[in-house]
Amino acid sequence: MNIATRPSEKIAIGHSACPHDCPSTCALDIEILPDGKMGRVRGADNSYTAGVICAKVARYAERLYHPDRLMHPMRRTGAKGAGSWRQVTWEQALDEIAEAFAKAEAKDGSESVWPYFYAGTMGWVQRDSIERLTAAKKYSGFFDSICVNPAWTGYVMGTGQLRGPDPREMAKSDCVVIWGTNAVSTQVNVMTHAMRARKERGAKVVAIDIYDTPTMKQADLKLILKPGTDAALACAVMHVAFRDGYADRDYMARYTDDPQGLEAHVANKTPQWASAITGLSVEEIETFARLVGETKKSYFRLGYGFTRSRNGAVSMHAALSVASVLGSWQYEGGGAFHSNSHIFGMDNRLLTGRSLVDPSIRELDQSELGRILTGDARALRNGPPVTAMLIQNTNPANVMPEQRLVRQGFARNDLFVAVHEQFMTETAEIADIVLPATMFVEHHDIYRGGGQSHIMLGPKLVEPPQDVRTNLFVIEELAKRLGVADQPGFGMSERAHIERILSVPGLPSYDDLLNDRWFDRQPDFRTAHYLDGFAHPDGKFRFRPDWVGQKGSVRPPDSIGLLGPYDRLPEFPDYCPVIEEVDEAHPFRLATPPARNFLNSSFTETRTSREKEGRPEVMIAPADALALDIQAGDIVTIGNDRGSIRIHARVTETTKPGVLIVEGLWPNKAHLDGEGVNVLTGADNVAPFGGVGLHDNRVWLHK
Repeated sequence: MNIATRPSEKIAIGHSACPHDCPSTCALDIEILPDGKMGRVRGADNSYTAGVICAKVARYAERLYHPDRLMHPMRRTGAKGAGSWRQVTWEQALDEIAEAFAKAEAKDGSESVWPYFYAGTMGWVQRDSIERLTAAKKYSGFFDSICVNPAWTGYVMGTGQLRGPDPREMAKSDCVVIWGTNAVSTQVNVMTHAMRARKERGAKVVAIDIYDTPTMKQADLKLILKPGTDAALACAVMHVAFRDGYADRDYMARYTDDPQGLEAHVANKTPQWASAITGLSVEEIETFARLVGETKKSYFRLGYGFTRSRNGAVSMHAALSVASVLGSWQYEGGGAFHSNSHIFGMDNRLLTGRSLVDPSIRELDQSELGRILTGDARALRNGPPVTAMLIQNTNPANVMPEQRLVRQGFARNDLFVAVHEQFMTETAEIADIVLPATMFVEHHDIYRGGGQSHIMLGPKLVEPPQDVRTNLFVIEELAKRLGVADQPGFGMSERAHIERILSVPGLPSYDDLLNDRWFDRQPDFRTAHYLDGFAHPDGKFRFRPDWVGQKGSVRPPDSIGLLGPYDRLPEFPDYCPVIEEVDEAHPFRLATPPARNFLNSSFTETRTSREKEGRPEVMIAPADALALDIQAGDIVTIGNDRGSIRIHARVTETTKPGVLIVEGLWPNKAHLDGEGVNVLTGADNVAPFGGVGLHDNRVWLHK
């Protein structure tokens, strides 16, 4: 059953899934107290979650019952951002939003309205219904580029599809390589299965990252390389594999496109060559290459972090290619995994209004928000200005790159913005209308996990505050006011949408999913390991990716076209120097990875998370601090051509000389001058399908 009761305690246990933007999508057991309120949250006995969840979600009641939670619709009464508000009714707020949208459309056409959303909830109904309104009204489309594009592109270039060996197979591996993800802090379940392999099989755990993360501290071998140089390490490992006989030539002959060409290509990609690029020693590279070469059951768990550079797609493809050279895919507990996002086969066409989409309507790149709102003609695709927005499930005034442009754009007096949110985020603060939103236990939704293989239901478990509404409610009410409520997909309940999403042969019914709690969609072993061929027409893994012609779920629409310096992408796996390399004026590389107690800009409002994180700080290697006469706790300035911020210094062996780390994402106002780290990040497109190099910034630093 979906809710079970402990008779002796009179505490019910509700079953749900974590809604936040994390690949784990943990199965949750949630206490429902006798007064109907949420109590403690625990990991469920799902075979992937295995009873383990992160601490921030375990204390979710702190967020649900936060005193600063938004409780009523409000209208701005003073200047933008001045914090002057008046409570209004839902009817008044929705009427005003619809009127503003109609006014913008009458003046500059339907494309002047841009509904803007992302992954504040990963529930399909509450996240994606806004797309149906966009399509029905012919508003500017939303090209969601900031997160997955480089990683997914690089992986699909090799395999042809976004799936891989069962993530639970890590527990059956003899070597788990955690590459480009700080799993201890951001995907705790990866560590659950990796540590099981170590305990039960004596498996070795390797961590590859750009600084000494908590995951590194759990590893048998840690490799700390320079940001953006992962492909050089991968090429050197493949060089050693060919040189020393670890390469599985029979496997490559059957399953890959051009092993001879790859071998010739990496013949000069020696550990010495890679050492000069990565900053790793030759011995470190040789040790790693020998370990995975001698360990048939090596499982490469490839994360998002190392793809958040301007060469991110190339780096993912290169790291992925190592498993194909070694033939690791053949073994249970072997192969390379990034995401299972293509295995689920759920039907969201009605939910998102696919039949209503007009391909002649422009799509705008989410990551170029600052350029769009400040009138950049290329970013606007030479169309009209954006003069009205509805924002759900994201906090762009904090999370988007080129923050000074973003803030400048939002400050325009001719731009109307409505924000549907749970807290008064920095985006909500500069809106015209703010609407209070439900949290995941207060509405119905359906989830699926890219980092695992389960479809899960998230039913409503507690009542929301009286004046708080769901995302679906807002979309339905605006559709009525804007004259499209009669279009397909509107007028349906959350349950009706979920039933339609599940109306695919092989998927469970709503009631089955409600009773069984989850449904495992993991493909069989041969399919998951591509033993009947990879998902390209010829069945071959691509060492020579078709960077220009490859189709994919994140490929930009034709109206946008290929992005970034795609003409510089290499024929075979290689280090691609399209990153922001240091120069005399900018001698440091800056990366902005996640903090353990935040999730993007969520949880920054809760007291416990803020106390555990302390304050915004920049990690500086002792040698760099000494050279610049910087002491721990000093206020320093970091800057580049985009701007500068002041921040406290943390002098630590955690990072290597020449590399600066600012963990976050802290609100802008938590910083000394009210400007956050994304002042320093750029919105340049990652080739070939877009994305943002959030960890790819050259900067200067001074006291």
